[in-house]
Amino acid sequence: MNQTRGVPISIEFFPPNTPAGSEKLKTVVHELGALQPQFFSVTYGAGGSTRDKTLATVREIAAAGFEAAPHLSCVGSTRAGLAEILATYRTQGIRRIVALRGDLPSGTAVAGEFRYAAELVRYIREAQGPDWHIEVAAYPEYHPEQRYARRDLQHFADKMAAGANSAITQFFFNPDAYFHFVDEVRRLGVTAPIVPGIMPFHNFARVAQFAARDGIEVPRWVMLKMEGYMDDTASIRAFGLDVVTRLCERLIAGGVPGLHFYALIQSVLVLEIARRLGLASAAG
Repeated sequence: MNQTRGVPISIEFFPPNTPAGSEKLKTVVHELGALQPQFFSVTYGAGGSTRDKTLATVREIAAAGFEAAPHLSCVGSTRAGLAEILATYRTQGIRRIVALRGDLPSGTAVAGEFRYAAELVRYIREAQGPDWHIEVAAYPEYHPEQRYARRDLQHFADKMAAGANSAITQFFFNPDAYFHFVDEVRRLGVTAPIVPGIMPFHNFARVAQFAARDGIEVPRWVMLKMEGYMDDTASIRAFGLDVVTRLCERLIAGGVPGLHFYALIQSVLVLEIARRLGLASAAG
């Protein structure tokens, strides 16, 4: 691995909705592939609404010579349905999965045969065997639907005990939240790697919207400075890069096992952050 500071990275996309988006994704995979990521993960819509697009995207990534890790959500699913999806991935040579509870599509009331991600992890292990690498989600600032921190920490520990290999966190901007979360779950017996999720400021308004929805703290000083730039996109980009780079530097100094970038089918910001961190020797 050519990453000069020895920090593995992985990168997440959502499946494109248009032919133009698919072509852009091919370009972005090629550009970000220069960073030699461990894998590219691909999201999965509510109730499996992007199932075919996720599979197509995973195939394209694998065809380009990279490991792909599709997301798989269980709410609204049946064992038979999940077995079919996993069998399809197996025939494609896919052995890494991001196992999530997921959300039901709006207007849907049936929860299916699974309620929690831990049940999905256990099912994959029992039905598919040990050869899958199972990633799960972690929430340093706790799941937005959870009122009690202790309960959320136990849910996470249950997922790991069910057979998960490692975890990827929701994005955050407060490194103390990440380190505190890791310390707490270590006390519950979790020893597996917990990789921080990193969200570059592709679009500040959109990232702020995601954060508000998911209970993620954007520091007030960052919010006010971003809002003060108004429509000055160059200043927003430069400041956003500085904020996220400093976050990554603190995480690396604290010994994180890797960095997982939410790329949103964009390459420029991830490449620049990687360059600043000294992770981009292969990319020049």
